[in-house]
Amino acid sequence: MTIELLTQKKGPKISKYLYGQFSEHLGHGIYGGIYVGENSDIPNVNGLRSDVIEALKAIHVPVVRWPGGLFADTYHWEDGIGPKDGRKKIVNTNWGGVTENNYFGTHEYFELLRQLGCDAYINANIGSGTVQEMAEWVEYMTMPGESPMAALRRKNGQEEPWCVKFFGIGNESWGGGGNMRPEYYADVYRQYQTFLPQYDKENPIYKVACGPSDDDYDWTEKVMKIAGKYLDSISLHFYTLPTGVWQDKGDATNFPESEWTSTMNRAKYMDELVTKHSTIMDHYDPEHKIDLIIDEWGTWYNVEKGTNRGFLIQQNTIRDAMVAAITLNIFHKHADRVYMANIAQMVNVLQAMIVTKDDRLIKTPTYYVFDMYQKHMEAQWVEGVGDVPENITYTASQKNGELTLSLANYDLHETKKIHFTASSSYRNIISAKGLFADKMDACNTFDHPDEVSEQPFDGVELNNNQMIVTLPAKSVVSITLK
Repeated sequence: MTIELLTQKKGPKISKYLYGQFSEHLGHGIYGGIYVGENSDIPNVNGLRSDVIEALKAIHVPVVRWPGGLFADTYHWEDGIGPKDGRKKIVNTNWGGVTENNYFGTHEYFELLRQLGCDAYINANIGSGTVQEMAEWVEYMTMPGESPMAALRRKNGQEEPWCVKFFGIGNESWGGGGNMRPEYYADVYRQYQTFLPQYDKENPIYKVACGPSDDDYDWTEKVMKIAGKYLDSISLHFYTLPTGVWQDKGDATNFPESEWTSTMNRAKYMDELVTKHSTIMDHYDPEHKIDLIIDEWGTWYNVEKGTNRGFLIQQNTIRDAMVAAITLNIFHKHADRVYMANIAQMVNVLQAMIVTKDDRLIKTPTYYVFDMYQKHMEAQWVEGVGDVPENITYTASQKNGELTLSLANYDLHETKKIHFTASSSYRNIISAKGLFADKMDACNTFDHPDEVSEQPFDGVELNNNQMIVTLPAKSVVSITLK
């Protein structure tokens, strides 16, 4: 059984934004996770945790979506500017009913982006906000000349405007963002985008419309039909639940083998969702001028016992690494339509990259998948032809004369051997590393932070453009040839 990699055939570019992150005011996702304040004993620069910044910079985070999520539609940006002791305290009604002091606001967000070297994806409040509020926020952030909001920004210490690359108009407007019908939302979108200021005409802000949840194809159909000519992109939200039941999603650890299998099947369902939503988009946009953005995805389990149910704290295991690999491989396959994705969420929430506790930090198995997949960013996707062994997912791309092949074996028990050929010549293995686990819920803890971490991988043979990869059960590997 051999898979031929068609390296002579030009595939779509894999956007670096497929590796985007999402950080909402939720639990310890911001406070204690990213932001500790300037006076904290935890090492920080301008209030941002240095250890978290260092870890995220290492995986080259391209974009961070903020401030939500559901929180975005209760967020009023003026509460989060100016001296911190004068900022308005609010109740975070979506996530745990806790007090939000607004110490992390617009200036702190752009400082985070500055330290990470990544782009902005702002989500506007159209649920409880107004068109004027949105327009003035964009003026505050991006107006280079003289105006009331630009003057306020300068008064608060930021002379030059920031760059807002991506701007979301609505979040889950079909649910917690307003319980809107698609026809109504499409008209609201048309209204709001009309008043979105564009001060840099050569680099206009890229607009993201609220798209559907899961398989709500009617939402996509109607938004594309009514608002399509005003869109840069439309979003999609899909979470992988082992049980498929929101009231009892399944546990992150100590789960039965049946829930390993159901989780893999649910993750693979992303391919069907992207395909069918893209088909609807093709009808209204055959030239693919409008992108599909999956700006919330990842695993969602029952919260860890004894924690605040609204903080969405869950353990991250080798199972989550499999879901990350399956999903990223699907995004690569659809790179001609899918331009950005934002895993939920970056720190301490759901399928996080990083977990913190006081002054300690651990990297999750999902973090290591994002690390191993870095070479696919901005690379050309390579199509493969041939039968794929059961319980195997793979992706390939090429850039700068290198071929990177990433695979996962999500079989619980069996080692798999896969043969590849390439239509171009690659003679040297320059990198081979992987994640491996003995147990299906193997994870990293503060007592054992490196239980599941990157290791050298010696299960690859290269001979005359033929490559044989021997994958242990429960493994993710990435191999680069030159």
